[in-house]
Amino acid sequence: MLQFPPWKVLLVLVVLIWGIVMALPNVMNMSNAPGFLPKQSVNLGLDLRGGVYLEMEIPPAEVISSRLSVFARDVRSAFARTSDREPIYFQPELRGRTMLIKLSRPDADGNFPVEEALRRLDRINGPIEGGLAGGKTFEMTRAGQDGILVSVSAASESAMLADALSKTMTIVRRRVDPDGVAEISLTPSGNNRIVLEAPGEPDPERLKTLLSRDGRMTFNLVETSPADIASAQAGIVKPGFRLLEGPETGPLLVREIPEVVGADIATASQGNDEANRPQINFRLNANGARKFYETTRNNSGKLFAIVLDDVIMSAPRINEPIPGGNVRITGSFTIEEAQDLAAIIAAGEMPAKVQFLDQRVVSSTLGEDSIESGFRAAVVGLSLVAFFMILAYGLQGMFAVLSLVANVILIFAALSLLGATLTLPGIAGIILTIGMAVDANVLVFERVREEQNNGRSIWTAVQAGYERALITILDANITTLFAAIILYSLGSGPVKGFAVTLALGIITSVFTAFVFTRMMTVFWLKTFKTKRLAV
Repeated sequence: MLQFPPWKVLLVLVVLIWGIVMALPNVMNMSNAPGFLPKQSVNLGLDLRGGVYLEMEIPPAEVISSRLSVFARDVRSAFARTSDREPIYFQPELRGRTMLIKLSRPDADGNFPVEEALRRLDRINGPIEGGLAGGKTFEMTRAGQDGILVSVSAASESAMLADALSKTMTIVRRRVDPDGVAEISLTPSGNNRIVLEAPGEPDPERLKTLLSRDGRMTFNLVETSPADIASAQAGIVKPGFRLLEGPETGPLLVREIPEVVGADIATASQGNDEANRPQINFRLNANGARKFYETTRNNSGKLFAIVLDDVIMSAPRINEPIPGGNVRITGSFTIEEAQDLAAIIAAGEMPAKVQFLDQRVVSSTLGEDSIESGFRAAVVGLSLVAFFMILAYGLQGMFAVLSLVANVILIFAALSLLGATLTLPGIAGIILTIGMAVDANVLVFERVREEQNNGRSIWTAVQAGYERALITILDANITTLFAAIILYSLGSGPVKGFAVTLALGIITSVFTAFVFTRMMTVFWLKTFKTKRLAV
């Protein structure tokens, strides 16, 4: 228990030196340091750095309605004529969480082919996402003599919401932080809510605008006939077309079925045109590039509308075939608008439009005040603990104080290594750790004092003190560690920050109190041949 061979001493020193090196960026500027040294300090959370807090909700009804709309397109393909079967004529009617498939043409006997329709629907009705055995995504029931009612079971709805939540979080992160350097915090809350914390972001309205867009990108050919456009403006739209408009194009009649869709886009970014004005550059994937080339080759002279969320961004005229899949959108954009639109296009289409439930803006001044208050509280807490330990245990108390300092250094080193975000509750966790970290030392010192009073020599007293206190120390810290794990698993945002620093503090405090303090005690006894510790 009291043996410290050279390899063990070296291991302890390596851990401490590593902690100091990793924690250095938190107390000094390391931007000009050699490449092998860390440069980044601990990430500061919203309450310390200032920024925007947004709570969003994905409406379950909209998720289901969107999935039913997609299923309606699959139904159209399933009911279409093929070489070996007759078409089934129908009209879909979306009714919120259900869809009524109304068959519109009976057979020669005057009967509607409901059974055949059900068989075809069963082939395209896949299993519930997540692999539940025997479960189907949609439930089909007859609705009278000529109808089929499509609904969603509770299990399927849960799977749809989980999938929508996952996709929405990915798209939100891509839109808000396309470069992956903004240190945003994105956490789920329940089965259909998301909490976004964007430190350093001053404008919540910009984020809401960025996230409220559906992000549906299409490339549609344009009908330029003046008569058809006039009829559409009068309310009579040519079948297979839609009347859309844009800020620079005015109303245009575009084909309802697009030639290229957002899924065909590989990358998108903000760039500049020949006059150094902001534009949006994007590259199509192989499939999209092929379709784009074929469309531009076969439709020379026609307008080709680039549509985002039913708004025409631009409608250039096709002058020649365009190979390669490199496309650009020009217009009267600011740099920020072009960057935001590029992020929306690159991130992809939202599975459902989000609704904003709560928003808060934390000023950077308030964040600085929080840091100052937290630092002051930590210093006061450490000073009081140090005063008590030295007063109560003398030299051993001084060793405990040194281990406390090492403990705080290791906590910040671990936070830097993990890329964790430090919040105000996280600072509270560190302060709590400072108070708890001396528990192990107090238990050991009291054991040593008791053994010395019972007449044992200093070496046997110290060994007995550490051996007998070990089980108690482990029990206390393991139960607290379980509590921190539960807080992290069930909590969100600030609660997670508190749990992280508390868990790290428990691990580092056991190391510093039971290894580092013991090593200093053993070295002192060997060096000065002390006969009795003043504890």
